[in-house]
This record gives sequence, structure tokens and C-alpha cells, in this order.
Amino acid sequence: MCLEEVNVANQSQPPKIVVIGAGWAGLGATYHLAKRGYEVTLLEAGAYPGGLVAGWKTAQGRSIEAGIHGFWYPYRNIFALVNELGLHPFTHWTRSSQYSPMGLEVVSPIFQNEPCLPTPLGTFLYTQFERLPLLDRLSALPLLYTLIDFDNSDEAWRRYDPITARELFKQFGVSARLYRESFEPMLLVGLFAPGEQCSAAAALGMLYYFILAHQPDFDVVWCRGTVGEMIFRPWVEQIEKAGGRVLTNRKVTDVTLENGNYSSAMSTPKSVATTVICGDEVFPADAVIFAVGVTGMQKIVRGSSHLRRLPEFCNLMNLGSIDVLATRLWFDRKIQISRPSNACFGFDPTTGWTFFDLNALHDEWREEPGSVIEVDFYHANQLLPMDDEAIVAKVHRDLATCIPEFKLATVMDSGVVRLPNAVTHFSPGSYQSMLPGVTNIGNVFMSGDWVITQHGSWSQEKAYVTGLEAANRVIDRFKQGSPANILPVEADELHIQMARSLNQGIRHWSKTLFPNFELP
Repeated sequence: MCLEEVNVANQSQPPKIVVIGAGWAGLGATYHLAKRGYEVTLLEAGAYPGGLVAGWKTAQGRSIEAGIHGFWYPYRNIFALVNELGLHPFTHWTRSSQYSPMGLEVVSPIFQNEPCLPTPLGTFLYTQFERLPLLDRLSALPLLYTLIDFDNSDEAWRRYDPITARELFKQFGVSARLYRESFEPMLLVGLFAPGEQCSAAAALGMLYYFILAHQPDFDVVWCRGTVGEMIFRPWVEQIEKAGGRVLTNRKVTDVTLENGNYSSAMSTPKSVATTVICGDEVFPADAVIFAVGVTGMQKIVRGSSHLRRLPEFCNLMNLGSIDVLATRLWFDRKIQISRPSNACFGFDPTTGWTFFDLNALHDEWREEPGSVIEVDFYHANQLLPMDDEAIVAKVHRDLATCIPEFKLATVMDSGVVRLPNAVTHFSPGSYQSMLPGVTNIGNVFMSGDWVITQHGSWSQEKAYVTGLEAANRVIDRFKQGSPANILPVEADELHIQMARSLNQGIRHWSKTLFPNFELP
């Protein structure tokens, strides 16, 4: 009997599951498996669970975190989790706006409060553009075909992924001004990179999920404090009550594989993981779930004498990541800010940024006498080398450009958090190097916002969903416990379903007439 069969068959003791990474994916997998009686150990390299959303304190005892994270209307599984935990961490639905160096550009309503229209009419009609002419907005109409054609299937990803988002928008006649003042700002804060560096597939998937699939999808709530304190800390307590172990400051250095050959032609699982190694500590494993970001996964592969022999893991080195800069400023006076969340473009050629009124969003700062503002920069490569003083001066200057009253305010305190290689870069051609949830190692499963899934979600929701998917694969392997109930994304509206069905029929018909005619 091979080692894999022994591990599955020997269930006199609960299966030992090692989960690597304590973000949304890792905590999600650990929580469900612990509730189902598995012996789960969660290893986190950092000092706190939470990955990028973990918060900490400044020297003055003030809360800071690695950027502010919104929770959008389609985050059905995260909202269900929060309800299950009995938590109430969120604000009410909030309005948002967009600024350029010219001033206010766009104001978004709470879309679910408006009369419901077939998508994308509500998004088009209810969004208030301050400067963008109607003719430029209408130039987006031909692009609607791509949202029909891109259905999140593997075939669609492979068709659109080699193209840049900028190239796609240009091909479909989007005006230069609409691209510059609308689409590229959305890419900078949604995919964290300018259009010429973004996969067209990722751009279409992100825009459809967050904005265009249904009228309310762009509606957002925010955590009333740090996500680490308000969600992750009580979640970890529930994991530990269920019998799971959460161990911090554990950097994984290797995963031991047995009963495998490392042929590059490997097409079926021929090896299994038996232990996870963290320096001098060894954790036995009947199954392993990776739940780390791209950069963390690449570090593990580089250091692993076993994983780096496998082509699918070596291919992860083709993936990239993006720098983020998070800042928090405390001012000496209250500045009137019309909407609590704001996106900005046009200040730096390849960088997008957002600012948030934490007096309105966080309970901790509601009664603060001066404004507390979070400002986060994405694709912030050129900002990270600057010293803190220069960064704070730039943030203050940019805020004053958007809202002139900031010119009269003085910064009393500040926090700067540099996050090199912090978020996934969905670059053109990257899809072919990403991993699905199942690997060629029979008991190793993948999760995270960069892992291939057909669920259709993005960002934090995708990470959490893939964690649940990994837990379900463990349950399917050991036949112990019931699987997690993963809520699907809301079904496409009827006219979109009909259009996609027609489009698929035409594509099938054209392939019959012209086999292998299309450049993939």
C-alpha cells in the first residue's frame, strides 16, 4: 500500500492538517476544518494573524494598519461568516467620490437605494460625473461586448489574459479621456497597476464583479476599526475554542514529500506531503493547505528542496507583486469631508491612491478633535524609497489639492507603513503561471486571491472562498465531516445570460467552420 493510501485509510486519529498563512484564506480553511474535528495547525510568519489586514499600534498607542479594506456588496460569504461569528464590525453603506488635481470628478450614490435598472444602466445613469462629457462616456458602449464575451471560464481567461487592459480599451474605441479619467483610475485602485501593466482578463473580471454585474455591486461598507481587532481576533478565539492551533512567528522553510518522483512530465499526483518544517520545528501533516500571497509562496518555493523540483511551483516565479504605501495622519483640526471614502488619480503617472475619513469610519476616532485621515498608495514603487518626512509632506500636499481646507491644518502625528511586493500583480500573461486549488502533490491544496477558481469573486472574498474550497477538498479526501456551504456569486441578470448564451453559440459555430483559425 502506498503512503497516500495509508494516510487516507488511517483515520483512528483525526487527520493532521497544516495550514500555512493566517489571512482570509488560511483562517477560513482552519475554522471550518477545526469545527469538523480535524487536528488543524495554522502557521503564520508574522507576529499577528491577518496577513495584510492585521493592525498594530504606533509608539503613541494609536491604531494603524496596512491599508484600509472595503467590504463590497457581493461579499456574500464574508458577510455570512461575520453573522455566524455574531460580530457587528461594519459601518452603514457609504457613498464615495473621486478626485483629480482639478478637484472633484465623480460622486457615486448608494446604488441599492436607487430604482433598480437592468445592468449596466444603473451604473451609467446614477453615477454623477462632474467633468467627463457624455460623448466620452458613450464611447464605452462597444466595450460592453467584452463583458458578455468574458464569462470567467478558463477559455475566456486564456483568450483575454495575454492582452493588456489598455490595448483592449483602445481596440474597442474607448476615448482617451474616458480611459484616462475613469478606467485607468479604477484599474489603479482595483488591480493596483496602470492599464498597460494589467491583464485584460483580470480587468474585465474585476470590473464586472465590483461594478457591472448588478446595480448595487459597487456599494461598500467599512470596518469600524482595524480588521485585525474587530474580525480576526474574535475569529481566532473561535478557532481555538474549536480545537485549532494558531501559531505566529512561524516561517515555513520546507515541505517534505515522500513516495514521489519529480519528473517534469508528471501529470498525476505521485507524491504526498508528510511534514511542514519551520526552522527547527517539524509539523506532521496528512494534508497541507497553502494560504499565502504570491511573494510568500515564492519565498517558500525558493527555500524548499522539494517544491523547487516541481515545474508547477517553479512557474510561480513568473508571477509578480506590487508595492503599497499606507499612511495615517492626525491633524490639529477637523476638516469637513463630504464622503468618507475617496479615490484619486492624475497626481502621479503610474500610481493611484485613496483617502479615508477615519473620524467617520472608525469608532476610535469619532470624537477626536482633529481629522484622522488614512491615505493609501498603490503601485507605489517610486514612493517607498522616500523618507517618512517627505512622504508625509507629499500626502499633506495632495490632500490639500483635493480639499483646500487641508492647507490650513497642521499634521500632529503620522504613521507610514511600507509594503513592498504586498499585493498580487495580475499582469498580462500571468494566468498560465497561476495554480489551481489542486496540485500534483496529492494532499497539497492552494488558496488565496491569486489562485485559479471558477467562483467569480475577487479580493478578500476570493481569498476566503478559496480557503473554504481548500477545506472542502480536504474533507473530500478524508471523508470526514460535512463541506463548507460556499455561497455562489449572484447569478447574471437574465439579459446578460441570454447574451452570453448567444455569444457562446456563435463562437461554437464559428469554430466548427474555422477550426484553429483564431489566435488564442
